[in-house]
Parts: sequence; C-alpha cells; structure tokens
Amino acid sequence: MNRVIDSLEQRQLRSDLPPFKAGDSVRVHFQVIEGQRRRVQVFEGIVIKRQGAGVRETFTVRKQSFGVGVERTFPLHSPKIERIEVTAIGDVNRAKLYYLRGKVGKRARVRAKRGVALPVMETPAPTESDMPPEDATGPETDAEPVTAEEPAEEPEAAVEEPAAEPEAEPVPE
Repeated sequence: MNRVIDSLEQRQLRSDLPPFKAGDSVRVHFQVIEGQRRRVQVFEGIVIKRQGAGVRETFTVRKQSFGVGVERTFPLHSPKIERIEVTAIGDVNRAKLYYLRGKVGKRARVRAKRGVALPVMETPAPTESDMPPEDATGPETDAEPVTAEEPAEEPEAAVEEPAAEPEAEPVPE
C-alpha cells in the first residue's frame, strides 16, 4: 500500500522549479480563479520559510504592501503555480525568518549575497508546432517587402561656443 502512495506522489513532484531557500527574493506566478475567469497573479517577496517534504512541501513568502506585511503560503508542487523566479539570493543564517514580521520598511530588508550568480532557468525554444500555420499556398510573393522608413534627417543646430572669459585686470597696489 505504501509503495502505491509513494509512486503516486513521485508523479506529482515538479522538476521545473529553481532552487531557493529562506532569505531569497522570489516572484511567484500563480493562477487565480475569479468566477469563470482564470488569470495569473504575481506575488513578489522574501521567502521566510520552507517546510515539509515531497508533495506536501510548502513555502511562505512575505512582502510589504502599503506599509502592511502580507504573507502567503504556497504548496511547492501545486499545478496552480506557473513558475517561480528567483530575483535575489539572500545572505541569512536562519532557516525560518520569523523575525522579519516585527520589522518594517528598510529594516525588513535582507542583504543580498555578494558574488553569487542567480540560477538561470532556460525556457524551451519554440517548436514548429508552436508557430502559427502559414497559408496553404505559402507566403505571398506578390507583396512588397516591408521596410522600416528612416526618419527624415533634421539639420543639426549650430552649437555656439562659449564666449571666452574676460581676463582679470591687475589690481594696483
């Protein structure tokens, strides 16, 4: 029975997530359903904790919005999360940054780690199936090629040279 549950959980784990930890600044793109509409909402802030393991792993992001602290907890492997971008790597010595809850403004900042490059997640190049289909007869050959018009050249304004400063007269002693 346990092997069945483990195999189901393995299939639900996401592998397209960047590595991040507490103290990192992230931008989370997730789907919000409002009535019949679905839209992507972005929540940007500092990760204050990661907890759990497997499909039950969650992380909490905190941001300041109009002087009020806002925290949101996300399931890490949720299909509602479209992507996570790591914007900065924080230099902290704690796994849980609960002390940020008592800080406001500049005091709530986390120092960025120096000399560390951000991990780059490559997006796959568009394939031919992603491209819009061309007309069945092919591209039109009768059409004139579209060229960008160069802006008309304006005559350059005459640049006046600054007048020489008058020489100081010697002061009689």
